[in-house]
Amino acid sequence: MIGLDTSFLVALTIRDHPEHAACLRIFDDEIRGGTATMAIAAQVLAEFCHVVTDPRRFERPLEMAEAVELCELWWHAQECRRVSVDTEVGALFLTWMHTFRLGRKRLLDTFLAATYHRAGVVRLATTDWRDFRSYGVFEVLPIG
Repeated sequence: MIGLDTSFLVALTIRDHPEHAACLRIFDDEIRGGTATMAIAAQVLAEFCHVVTDPRRFERPLEMAEAVELCELWWHAQECRRVSVDTEVGALFLTWMHTFRLGRKRLLDTFLAATYHRAGVVRLATTDWRDFRSYGVFEVLPIG
């Protein structure tokens, strides 16, 4: 099972993104190819919509309806395992924030990492590999 990070979904979606081809290859080989299940947390979808509709980030941002439609496709895909937050996720999030002395720029990634770890995810697809290696519990797929 591969946990999908927002950065991976953004690069997969935005054809002009420098990591688009690498993310598409991973998606095709690992998920469409049938060798892995994708794990998605709801917070990834919310952040995805926020990012891909931002005209300051992209020359041709998606309309909100397009972004939500993509999220619905991923959320309901046969290959998708939806993961959610429970009280143990909150405890792990707080532990990692304290243990690794993380600041405000690491809040969302740490919360996502705790969510995925609690769900049994050990492999991550992300373009921000540095954000997840420090926890010591994930194999981050090489992109690029």
